[in-house]
Amino acid sequence: MNKLIRAVEEKFPERRIVVIGDLVADQFLHGTIDRVSREAPVFILKHEKTITLPGGAGNAAVNAASLGAKVFLIGLVGDDINGKKLVESLKDSKVDCTGVLASSKHETVTKVRVLASRQHATRQQVIRIDYVDSKKPDEEVQKLLLGNFFKVAEQTEIIIISDYGYGVASGEFLKEVMRFAKKREIPILVDSRYRLGEFMGVTSATPNQEEIENLIGKSIESEEEFISECLRLRRSLNLDALLVTRGSKGMTLFENGKATHLEAIGSKEPVDVTGAGDTVIATYSLALASGLSFLEAAIIANHAGGIVVMKKGTARVEPEELIESLRQNEK
Repeated sequence: MNKLIRAVEEKFPERRIVVIGDLVADQFLHGTIDRVSREAPVFILKHEKTITLPGGAGNAAVNAASLGAKVFLIGLVGDDINGKKLVESLKDSKVDCTGVLASSKHETVTKVRVLASRQHATRQQVIRIDYVDSKKPDEEVQKLLLGNFFKVAEQTEIIIISDYGYGVASGEFLKEVMRFAKKREIPILVDSRYRLGEFMGVTSATPNQEEIENLIGKSIESEEEFISECLRLRRSLNLDALLVTRGSKGMTLFENGKATHLEAIGSKEPVDVTGAGDTVIATYSLALASGLSFLEAAIIANHAGGIVVMKKGTARVEPEELIESLRQNEK
């Protein structure tokens, strides 16, 4: 475990990473239930504050930056107020946003979580409102994104693709990124909600078990079937390793024809799983870029995931927390 701690302390801050993908403005609207409306049998919420945090690929970038890495972000926002708030939040988190394109053709994907309570009570999420841009990036936008990528590509040691299904990591842009990475032998790690099957030949991927089931088109009924399907999937996608996150069950790493299971770190009852997958891929990538093995990287990512699910909202893991978790579980 000392090797892993030293990597977090000494090697993570030296890493240079490019994160490519769909940017989301995660907004948290806080309010107090004031009274019942006269217009309808609903509560009236007295607004107190709205906080905008980076979600999607932005959250992966923030987590990597929080652990000390130099992070270059390539993505798309609308030329609107939510896009400006999102980029401002990213910059405050020390993410390099020179590769983020603000386009008047698009709207910033925004997810508003309404957190409500009575006075002095604990707030709970009562509804989520999603504002989704139905327009996919066209050829012109993809060329601009590719230009932004090439401006920073020579400086990177590893590439994260965070695909939430909004279209950034697709088309000729994606093909050129993958060609560049293959030619320079730069590892690519992918977290794709719906399209993992389209990322054949990347270095590794970090889906959750539900995404695995959606990809193979059936529910997995037993541990034996889970292992068999994931081993088959790793081979068919030509991945060096497949890391599957499994909620309270921890995560399982598949490489070299074998499965290694890692039990969940910390509480089995998470406070909030929002963005936990972003934390996992960010930490996993930093560890691999630091020269650790897939298993060593998975162990660190497992600790990071265990920390972040105990925090409310879209959260990041701090290096001190990660080091302490590794020390507490040192054998």
